[in-house]
Amino acid sequence: MVLFIIFCPIIAAILIMAGAPARKTALVASVLAFAAALFLLAFFDQSQRDFQHVTSFTISPDWHLSFTTGIDGLSLVMILLATIVTLAAVWFTGTIEKYENAFYACLLFISGGAIGAFASIDLFFFYAFHELALIPTFLLIGIWGSGNRVAAAWKITIYLAIGSFILLLGLILLYQSFPLAARSFDIRALTAAAGLGQISADAQRHVYLLLLIGFGILISLFPFHTWAPEAYASAPAPAAMLHSGVLKKFGLYGLLRLAIPLLPEGTHHWANLLVVLLLGNIIYIGLVTIAQKRLDWMLGYSSVMHMGYIFLGIASATVLSTTGAVVLIFAHGLSIALLFALAGELRKKTGTLVFDELGGLGKVMPFASLAFGFGVFAAIGLPGLANFAGEIMIFFGAFKNGWEMAHFHIFQIATVLALWGVVISTVYMLRAYRKTFMGTMNERWKEVGDLRPALRVPVVLVVGGLLCYGFFPQSLVQMVTSTFQTYLSANSSHLADEQSCSHGAVRRLRFMGPADGNAPQGRSYKVANKR
Repeated sequence: MVLFIIFCPIIAAILIMAGAPARKTALVASVLAFAAALFLLAFFDQSQRDFQHVTSFTISPDWHLSFTTGIDGLSLVMILLATIVTLAAVWFTGTIEKYENAFYACLLFISGGAIGAFASIDLFFFYAFHELALIPTFLLIGIWGSGNRVAAAWKITIYLAIGSFILLLGLILLYQSFPLAARSFDIRALTAAAGLGQISADAQRHVYLLLLIGFGILISLFPFHTWAPEAYASAPAPAAMLHSGVLKKFGLYGLLRLAIPLLPEGTHHWANLLVVLLLGNIIYIGLVTIAQKRLDWMLGYSSVMHMGYIFLGIASATVLSTTGAVVLIFAHGLSIALLFALAGELRKKTGTLVFDELGGLGKVMPFASLAFGFGVFAAIGLPGLANFAGEIMIFFGAFKNGWEMAHFHIFQIATVLALWGVVISTVYMLRAYRKTFMGTMNERWKEVGDLRPALRVPVVLVVGGLLCYGFFPQSLVQMVTSTFQTYLSANSSHLADEQSCSHGAVRRLRFMGPADGNAPQGRSYKVANKR
């Protein structure tokens, strides 16, 4: 079933390029992939921590290279997100004026590449599937984009090519950092070897930095973010939906899948650097977002800004925060895809996305106004929507990470500053909603119609997902928690023991008093022992 989900959109893309009806074939493939993902969700065993539905085909015995796929809670959430957004993106595409078959094929290649990366247990195919998904992204922007599309296509190509190259160097160094007997492309084998301490602390620091830079460029981590807003503003709405909602999450998935379990020392060593950079995403990019005058650019910067919250959950590396990061990845993927889809429809109907030229559209587009409101409320973390559950878990998990410290810890400072990001996002999102759908309506928009009934189906699907996992987030949490408990609980216990010993030593010194030996030594022993 996992193989079916991976290759269903890829085979459909090949058939479309061979002459099959583009829209019908793409819709059928998207519906089948989504149905298969629901099947995996229904029969997923949450009590099992290992990968399920594993399939493996040997490619090169000498290199121990196999095409191995399977799912655990983390990858299942990512696959479910990819299939939902793919179905919505294909449904919203409609009729394409030129090269229609190539357009739909590119969308399906992006979907198949992303799903293949999420389901791959082999390190080689984990990287290869992502590269498969990148190439169609450039074509979609350069051929079917709007505005300064050629410059945007070249910019995203250069940035993501550099990021992919640095990531490749990091993966090669990761492979070579293990002893010869422990080297493998199988992520399960690498995780087991790393758990036995077969990769040195120095090697972990070097590898983690390369992975952080490589994945960070792909995710639009500050200051490597400038490609994203322009690319999303220039891209066709379905391409922006798939890239911002799904493909950009590959880097976050890679950090959760590889960096945290394989490189715990590197994660801890570079945590302060990542905290500083993610605050740039939240605070600086958030303020830049407020200054935007166009809806598409505002959504592009908003997507970059919200990556900071997920990075905070990853940097703090607790079970609660990483689980919250996965929930927010899923929720943000749905909400930003919904907003880009509606922005694309507004562009088709009005020909502009400049805030000063819009206004009052809620009177003639009530359903679109309601749907956009759900996307806005999700983006600002309103309770009852899935984004709130993810953000609150990240905030509590990150703040708790420094709870035992005698002073205000960097993660507590970062959490307090990140909370201001919620205020910033509320300002620019509600401002965008007011300028687009409220106020006085321009006379030329009186004849603008609402969303067609057919387009309301994917909107209901996405909004339903946000509401379902907003009211019942434990269904996602239970799937994901088991993935992180094995190694993060052990790391947390180890760090807690170190902190406990450190605090015991500090308190012992306080009770010992002067160095003349007159202090009540017995009391010192009791306090430390109790600690």
